[in-house]
Amino acid sequence: MTATSVEIIPVTDRIELRSVDERYTSELHALVIKNKTWLQTAFDWAQYVGTQDDTRKNVLSNQMLHQRGYAKMFLIFQDETLKGVLSFNSIEPTNKTGYIGYWLDKGSQGQGILSLSLQAFMGYYAERGEIRRFVIKCRVANMQSNRVAVRNGYTLEGCLKEAEYLNGEFQDVNTYAKIIRL
Repeated sequence: MTATSVEIIPVTDRIELRSVDERYTSELHALVIKNKTWLQTAFDWAQYVGTQDDTRKNVLSNQMLHQRGYAKMFLIFQDETLKGVLSFNSIEPTNKTGYIGYWLDKGSQGQGILSLSLQAFMGYYAERGEIRRFVIKCRVANMQSNRVAVRNGYTLEGCLKEAEYLNGEFQDVNTYAKIIRL
């Protein structure tokens, strides 16, 4: 993949996943800033987003990780409008395991966009033989994220006590997994 090519995973006729690319920096920055208040309740990184240049540096770093296969970051577009992010925050190639992270614009939640995107994402990587074990880790208190995992056929494998530090305190984290054998 060249530095300027964008990998696309079709989801529906209105939704697609596009690999992270510098050309989307301003759109991504605007979406993060728009959602920053609620993102800070779910993700530690949100508090550190400042300038568009911060976002550009993050995009370039994620682009490199994507190209090298250490992580995969995709932007969720619906009708050509950026709606959120779906990614493998890390990949264990030998174990064919991908650790999934996601967030969606607050105004776009509850429409099935994330579940449809997640299903297409998992199918894409399972069919390529790159990932067979898909893992979602989310705070116990994050009911929406827990519902996404359950709704998409993930099995709760356990709860990690005080495993994530967020907003000044340690939080319990549920670990869900789904294995796709082809």
